[in-house]
Amino acid sequence: MDFLRAHQLDMMLFLSGSCGVLAIMTLMPKFLSIKRRSILALMELASMMQLIFDRISYLYRGNESLFGGFMVRISNSMTYFIIFVLLLLVSYFVKDLLRHEGGIEQLPRRLLICDVSFVVGTILVIVTQFTGLYYTFDSHNNYQRAPGYMYSYILPFLMAIVLETVLFKFRKKLPRKLVFALTISIVLPSVAALIQYLNYGISLISMTMVIVVNVFFVYALSALGNEVSRAKNREIEFYKEAQRREAALFEETVEALANAIDAKDKYTHGHSTRVAVLSRRIAEEAGLSKEECDEVYFAALLHDVGKIGVPDDVINKPGRLTDEEFEQIKLHPVYGNQILSSIKQSPYLRIGACYHHERYDGRGYPDGLSGEDIPRIARIIAVADAYDAMSSTRSYRDALGQQKVRDEIARGEGTQFDEQYAKIMLRLIDEGWGSSAEAQ
Repeated sequence: MDFLRAHQLDMMLFLSGSCGVLAIMTLMPKFLSIKRRSILALMELASMMQLIFDRISYLYRGNESLFGGFMVRISNSMTYFIIFVLLLLVSYFVKDLLRHEGGIEQLPRRLLICDVSFVVGTILVIVTQFTGLYYTFDSHNNYQRAPGYMYSYILPFLMAIVLETVLFKFRKKLPRKLVFALTISIVLPSVAALIQYLNYGISLISMTMVIVVNVFFVYALSALGNEVSRAKNREIEFYKEAQRREAALFEETVEALANAIDAKDKYTHGHSTRVAVLSRRIAEEAGLSKEECDEVYFAALLHDVGKIGVPDDVINKPGRLTDEEFEQIKLHPVYGNQILSSIKQSPYLRIGACYHHERYDGRGYPDGLSGEDIPRIARIIAVADAYDAMSSTRSYRDALGQQKVRDEIARGEGTQFDEQYAKIMLRLIDEGWGSSAEAQ
């Protein structure tokens, strides 16, 4: 205690400076609401002013000049008053926490006690200046405790008890760190008040309040920062879930449309799905990324969407088509391009529909593209489409055997098909693709 008495003025000066710095820093965190930042900043400023006034009261104590008497009386009254200000600000912070973090719309009525205590306490501090209720000054301007000094603790203790009971009741709804910080900010000054009451001449309450407010500030920022982080994580997870649902809806919609297309031709049931599965496998074997493989898959699902514009009697005609009918069939890539070109967010979809009948040697349709001028997606789908067409029963022929299909694809390397993807298809056939479960 002797050490505190000897050095408390220097400690007050240091702590008041730290409060001023933290008051400025409190205004910076953008994740805090303006109201919450204002409360924290005011707490720091109030703590700073309490230390300054308390220090002034010691510096001018015993100063018999008119100015000294004025400074002593003003500084002492402000020291008492700011204790109520700090407790009121803590109550405001608690109310804000209960509303936002706790989700409590109807606040406990007993919190009104803090507001009433602040008003009554302020009035009593003013009254003390004229009646000497809490303290008096002798002829040398020395501070003296009055008989009613002990009553100055009643209202601050009452406010502290009210706040502590509220925190205890709603502790499970609030961040643990903040509950701990608030509890410390209430309990420690109370203990300091008791020690100060028993040890005259030590301003332990002021210094303890400042230390507690600073600790509370750090805990508040830490706890609220964690809450913001968790909220952001929840928001990110929400968007991820929304993306997953959107992707699932997209896939289901595309698959439903592909099934509708295949249903138009009684000989090609399941064709689009089989081509999509095989196209993705070829893309995977070629080393494409997962995103690129998915694009290949969905583009392949819709590669025959243009058949919607071809007459049913042409699509389902038994036997071979006439030249005129085949010209109508050759328009389905054009129709497919027109249908899918309106999907701006997935431009790759139209590529498979438009170019899957282009040939590597430039003799395909509809645009006669050749080589790598043909988009990669279309070159992959072309191989998968040809394989499934030859492996399936059509109106004009039965399904070809795997060896025959293999020979036809080998013959088309570098002419009808991109050699790279044709070789991958040949390897898959050799590995048993035509009879494996994954080809179904």
